[in-house]
Amino acid sequence: MVEVKFHDIGEGMNEGEIINFFVEVGDEVKVDQPLVELQTDKMVAEIPSPATGKISNLHFKTGEVVTVGAVIIEIDDGNDESITDTEQEKTTDEKESIKVENEQVQQAVGKKYNRILAAPFTRKIARDHDVDIEQITGTGPAGRVTEEDVHRFINGNEQEQIDKDAGIQTNHTEPESDTIPYTGLRKKIGENLTKAITTIPHVTHFDEADLTNVLEFRNTLKQEGQSISVVAFFLKAITIALKEHRVFNAQLDEEKGEIRLAKNYHIGLATNTENGLVVPVLRDVDKKTIRQIHTEMKALTKKAQDGKLTANDMNHATFTISNVGPLGGTGATPIINGSQTAIIAFHKTKKTPIVLDNDEIAIRQIMTMSLSFDHRVADGVKSVEFTNRFIELMEEPKKLLLEMV
Repeated sequence: MVEVKFHDIGEGMNEGEIINFFVEVGDEVKVDQPLVELQTDKMVAEIPSPATGKISNLHFKTGEVVTVGAVIIEIDDGNDESITDTEQEKTTDEKESIKVENEQVQQAVGKKYNRILAAPFTRKIARDHDVDIEQITGTGPAGRVTEEDVHRFINGNEQEQIDKDAGIQTNHTEPESDTIPYTGLRKKIGENLTKAITTIPHVTHFDEADLTNVLEFRNTLKQEGQSISVVAFFLKAITIALKEHRVFNAQLDEEKGEIRLAKNYHIGLATNTENGLVVPVLRDVDKKTIRQIHTEMKALTKKAQDGKLTANDMNHATFTISNVGPLGGTGATPIINGSQTAIIAFHKTKKTPIVLDNDEIAIRQIMTMSLSFDHRVADGVKSVEFTNRFIELMEEPKKLLLEMV
């Protein structure tokens, strides 16, 4: 018997939601045949069969959440020995000891524990509000309790008490509505962003950059047959600024009481896809030319759009950029990604009348941008110095070229 477990497939991915089984009990499978599809907090991953045989057991159902190390499927490979035989080797004394220990735990909590499906962060919200999560009816897949269920329970109890105190009889009916599933990648995005915005003290600094010169330089290259995305220039300039202001390329470790300044410059590229936002990582940007950055960035974006990103494609980012300019919009407050210190968003570029140093008025291509940073790690003055350096490099492409590797 062969056990198919949910192994650790990437940094920080300790649980996943089963979104599809490719097999049923009794199916014959071969080595490397896809068995199950899981949604982690960063990607959709398939688990292949490690052996040839027949599916003998499915331990979970679609929609349930499994943690790393959990056995999902059992395959009968014709071998009588099972890797779970160690469970049979437990002595009677060991089993009795475990039974007594479980009884003591149940007595300590005053009741038997019922398995409630809920993410760790959802459980934390319930604990913070002194709510017994077992009293909440879950609306997620397989009855999973969601953050919305917890907040709805909390708000419902509060409103019920207010109405009771005021002598108001409540008989509310919810308005009719259409629904779309809040599951899979969309839900993981929501959980990650909620955790980031509630644990990191965000500050957002807004500024503008004159892109007239770099856009003219880009057009000249295009006329010569070299099409380079302006984002490639952004990435190069950002990396140079990060090397001079390393605190924005850092990670805070509160438990150890230290700020780790990364020596690598791996830039996350916030990318919109049909399934939601993903952040592939362009590695060692400081060691690449603008042409190399452009080529690798396009390849990563295509993999993201095609849903072919691997865990390795999305790990170890030290800083993140988001280019929403082509879609419009003049400002936003981006949320910091994961354990990073900062994220910068580039917004709409438009022709704007500008007063030059000689008091003449000229029409220039002005882009707005916003830098969100962790105020525990950096201060406002540092953020201005950081963006000033980026602006300087973008407004004078010759300075940017002087910094090339």
